Amino acid sequence: MRVVAGAGSRHLLVSRIRSGTVIDHIPAGRALSVLRILGLTGREGYRIAVVMNVESRKLGRKDIVKIEDVYVSEDVARRIALVAPRATLNVIRGYEVQEKKSLEPPETVEGILRCINPTCITRKPGEPVRPRFRRLPGGRLRYQCIYCGTILEEDDIIEQLTGGTQA
Repeated sequence: MRVVAGAGSRHLLVSRIRSGTVIDHIPAGRALSVLRILGLTGREGYRIAVVMNVESRKLGRKDIVKIEDVYVSEDVARRIALVAPRATLNVIRGYEVQEKKSLEPPETVEGILRCINPTCITRKPGEPVRPRFRRLPGGRLRYQCIYCGTILEEDDIIEQLTGGTQA
């Protein structure tokens, strides 16, 4: 795979992987957030390629993450969709794409995010209520708590899922 790294004749060559996962069309600057969701630090021994801020016809700029011999569960894919809406998850076997899935943020999220309102019923000790949010319409990724109406903005979501702001 050849990825243009910048203007002029500079190119960055990223080799194909034999088996594993390629997450493409990640919004620029969010590849490290995706790695945090995957729980990967680089010390696990997997071959990982992270390409950031490359040109994209679809997004203008994008990030790409390739992880050899790692496959992403449905639960983790849902979490990735919250920080990388409309990313593409490709399953690779024998150097070929075996499955390709567009990630879309779910309409409702339960038990993944917590409400930021300290007085929300979901934050009360002893209450058997799991946090639940519904996606708000519009271009920005925002979720609203169904119990208290508090809105989580995209930065709130990234903070909760990765333990930090966008990298």
